[in-house]
Amino acid sequence: MKFLDQCKIYLKSGDGGRGAMSFRREKFIEFGGPDGGDGGKGGDIAFVAADNLNTLIDYRYRQHFRAQNGRGGAGANRTGASGRDLVLRVPVGTQVLDDDKETLLADLTRPDQRIVLLRGGDGGFGNSHYKSSTNQAPRRAGPGWPGQELWVWLRLKLIADAGLVGLPNAGKSTLLSRVSHARPKIADYPFTTLHPQLGVVRIDDDTEFVLADLPGLIEGASDGAGLGTRFLGHVERCAVILHLIDGTEEDVVGAYRTIRGELAGYGHGLADKPEIVGLNKIDAIEPDAVMDKCRALAPVARPGTPVLPLSGVSGAGIPQVLGALATAIEAARQEPASAPLVEA
Repeated sequence: MKFLDQCKIYLKSGDGGRGAMSFRREKFIEFGGPDGGDGGKGGDIAFVAADNLNTLIDYRYRQHFRAQNGRGGAGANRTGASGRDLVLRVPVGTQVLDDDKETLLADLTRPDQRIVLLRGGDGGFGNSHYKSSTNQAPRRAGPGWPGQELWVWLRLKLIADAGLVGLPNAGKSTLLSRVSHARPKIADYPFTTLHPQLGVVRIDDDTEFVLADLPGLIEGASDGAGLGTRFLGHVERCAVILHLIDGTEEDVVGAYRTIRGELAGYGHGLADKPEIVGLNKIDAIEPDAVMDKCRALAPVARPGTPVLPLSGVSGAGIPQVLGALATAIEAARQEPASAPLVEA
């Protein structure tokens, strides 16, 4: 299934049904009078977060969604049927943004969370509604209120416990395939990973977490360079960042500062998230060089940030890295969650 994390769609809630203008005319009924019923309410448009979805591909080939209109009223004070609500299923972590791509309308962060975004129009009144002591035979009926319409952007931000970030070819996909059953594409050229990959890391019977392999970042990513800011948004949902650095590079400090600068440039609190620095590919360098590069990274990282050597190929150091991740994730889970933006 193709991964799609943002799309633009058109929404239109149902119009209210027209009220009826009718008079009661029955044999042997001396006084008839108005008996036009009200129109039915138009259908709402709602979003529901489904935990069995992980892409917005369902909205790639269909972009227009309209709820059903309400039916018109009828004689004998019969109210028209209400239009059916249109419920759109989206993955957990989906944000609904206005057409300007900045105004947040809804944020679905929990499974089965339901949000009514557009309400259907109310039905119009029938002529029986306008009957009064001074107007015994009103010839007036309401047309029904129109529904709401809106162009919105859907943006998916994957909800993972930990996110893998780093320059291209830092070994993120190799590590993910080593510690989980995920099978991302692995190659020796940059930008092999074009879409985020998720894997479940199981340490023991009681400890597991979701690890996200995010596409490689380059200098200027926060300004749109390379894969741009599109995938930086997925880091927002992660509780902990695992920052992988290619140990075979000469300037590991420069590589670290490049990614940290992009996280700070993007904003949204990415630079303040708990971080673990992993010096990868230690199987390809001398042990003395490993220690020198770890010592060089320790002063430039934030105080208290662990710098751990590992190898995604040989497996060296991976248990220590996973243990540090599990500890940091457990600490993040203890913090109270913020309230959702919109509830319905």
